[in-house]
Formats: sequence, structure tokens, C-alpha cells
Amino acid sequence: MTGLRVVPTWRRGQERLYVCLTDGRNIAWYDREAGRVNLLSEERQDDVLETLRPFLTGPVTIGPPPVPTPAELARLTLHPDDDLAPNRPGEALLIALDRDPGPAHRLRPDPRRRALTAEQTVGDALDRLDGAGWHALHSVPLPGGDRLHHLLIGPGGLFCVHALYARKQKVLVADPMVTLGRRDPRPLLRRLRADADRASYALTAEVHPVLALTDPADVVLTAPPREVRILRDRDLEGLSRLGGVLKPADVEALHAMARDRNTWGRV
Repeated sequence: MTGLRVVPTWRRGQERLYVCLTDGRNIAWYDREAGRVNLLSEERQDDVLETLRPFLTGPVTIGPPPVPTPAELARLTLHPDDDLAPNRPGEALLIALDRDPGPAHRLRPDPRRRALTAEQTVGDALDRLDGAGWHALHSVPLPGGDRLHHLLIGPGGLFCVHALYARKQKVLVADPMVTLGRRDPRPLLRRLRADADRASYALTAEVHPVLALTDPADVVLTAPPREVRILRDRDLEGLSRLGGVLKPADVEALHAMARDRNTWGRV
């Protein structure tokens, strides 16, 4: 027995198999698509290969990670339970619905499912920015049971993104109130600014609030809202054109910090 275990992780459709010690620390990972086993501890090479043997498909190259950055090494030392990067869009809602699906027959649709649709739609749009040097984290937990729907980090800065289901409905924004269709107005922008402030405190960097509306029929602003961007989900890709704020090394360092669950325990 090697005393090691394999933890599979999926991110944007790509699978990595991490080899972990009994305390949860990673010492290697297998990138199946690249056909490479990356070792952080060459002393355990034989044990790592023995542990991965049932998962290997075809020939593989073995060696240390190619020019690892400090941010990459910091991420690899995270215990799997503390790593937020594998969170799916709407992770908290998916877990809640799995635990309590609600009655099979309802007079009205479960609002959690509409909220989940919004988070998944927005999350997928943000994940597509990855190739442009951006990173998206989803369902970031905050103390007190709150959470950030999405956190986007890239060359243009940091953005706290709140997804709102608005399919075929008119959205009226009168800062800080947001009115969806015929529903009562809610001070959603006040909450969003507070969430961004909490994220700024945790990451010691400025975080900008964004309200992302999924497929609204119309959006009416009584005046430009203070500090908050109001975007339709199809317009989120425009954030990728922002730049000149963070260098690539800063993006990676902030992403490594943000994906650590312990970062958010002090806000």
C-alpha cells in the first residue's frame, strides 16, 4: 500500500487526477489530455505511479511541473475540501436541491431552480473567458450563510458578479432598488455593493460589483447606478476586453488566494 489516494477534479470539461497524502496535500497530478504526470516530490515517484496505474491511459511523460509559478504551487498545497476552484456555477443551489428537492407538484415553479438557471447561464459565460487570461470562481461561501454567486479575476481587475433570473421580464433599476416584472422592488444593488466590499476586504484588492441579468425583455435605468455595472448575460464577454489593471502574475496570485476557502472566513 502506498498510503496515497487519487482525487479527480473537473474544471471546464477537463479532468485532472490529483495524488494526495493522507493529510490532503497534493504531491502529483495526472493530466490525461496532455499525457503527463507532474511530480512535486520525485522521492515518491514509484508510489505515485503505482497509485495512478489503474487510471493511466497510454504512454505518459513524468517529471516536475513545467516552470511552476509560486501561485500554482500554492494552489497545489490546498486541501481538496478548501479548494473552491472545482465549484460548479450554482454549486450551493445544486446541493440544496439535491438534499431537499421540494414537492413533486407545485402550483408555482420552485424559485431555486430559476435562480440556478441564472447562475449556470452566467457562470458558463464567465468560464468562457478563461482563454483570455481570466479566472472565474463560483458559489464562494461567506460567513453567516451568504455567498458570492461568481468572482471573476483577470487583467481588467476583480468583479463580484450576481446573477438574476429575468427571462422575458422588464427590469427597472432605481439605485439601490431593482424591480423585476411586477414584483416588489428589492435593494439588490445595496447588497451587491456590500458583497463587493467584503470581497475587497478578504483579497486586499478592489472588487467591482456587477449585476448580470439573464435574458431580460427590457432594462430601464432611472440613472446610472453608483459603482455597479448592469449587464445582460450575453454582454459579459465584454469584460474580457478590459485590461491594464493587473499583471498576469498578480492575476494568478489573487486567484490562488481567492480559491482558498480559508481566505473568506474573516469577512
